[in-house]
Amino acid sequence: MAKPGRLGVGIIGAGKVGAVLGAALRGAEHAVIGASAVSDASRERVETLLPGVPILDVQDIVERAELVLLAVPDDALGPLVNGLAKLGAWQPGQLVAHTSGRFGVGILHPVRAAGAVPLALHPAMTFTGMSLDLTRLLDCTFGVTADAAMLPIAQALVVEMGAEPVAIAEADRVLYHAALAHGSNHLVTLVAQASQLLRDVGVEAPDRMLGPLLRATLENALASGESALTGPVARGDAGTVAAHAGALREYDGGAAGDILEAYLAMARATARRAGSRGLLKPEQIDGIEQALGGPDQNGTHAPEGP
Repeated sequence: MAKPGRLGVGIIGAGKVGAVLGAALRGAEHAVIGASAVSDASRERVETLLPGVPILDVQDIVERAELVLLAVPDDALGPLVNGLAKLGAWQPGQLVAHTSGRFGVGILHPVRAAGAVPLALHPAMTFTGMSLDLTRLLDCTFGVTADAAMLPIAQALVVEMGAEPVAIAEADRVLYHAALAHGSNHLVTLVAQASQLLRDVGVEAPDRMLGPLLRATLENALASGESALTGPVARGDAGTVAAHAGALREYDGGAAGDILEAYLAMARATARRAGSRGLLKPEQIDGIEQALGGPDQNGTHAPEGP
């Protein structure tokens, strides 16, 4: 694919994502003309990842840039775009891309109304805000949304950053983002909960115990899907599941109840998905449900109390 013309890029929001993507675009020979940075951490990221790039006011960046990259929190995106529209800052022909997973290009309606080109470029990756993220981009996909005529531009920008673009329909953006958040953010919670339990039974290095198991589990799940499922729920081992639930009820009686709640919810979901794929018989699913204290509020009985 032929590279498009080199662009003057402005970064609004030099957080962990904005600074890294700015560095990736700079590595593709685009010129980063300025970045906005309020906190000390953001200023330090600009100095580290974008050396020599001036820190400018937001309006100055929009006035100078051919491509404006909006890397701000989801809730700040709409007010920022509307506020700049009221100032008459957006320019005809200018490319304006945001990095939000939740939103497509609809939230950039004021940009379109001004004659600029709206793009949604969301990296499906967790960022540290350090240079190692540039390497991670090479194994990363972006959820890309744009008008049909502008989609090749969005795709080309992603490819130039070393990543793979995947087109996401405007109407599917929230569900797309929910899938990523559910898989990534809740994985962190599960690991933290498992680590807490291990520490409390005397395991000094939970990461060393969990690391090989979780890495193998993730690789197997990505390669083989739910056929890789193992453990007492998948075996229909109601006795073990009941023992787990009982132990966690006792444990959570003296601590935050989030571990019991998560275990019950995930065990029920696992049993139902295993049943829908023929891995468990109906009577085995019923046994698991009873071991957990009965079906949840979507079923016929409420779970037992702690």
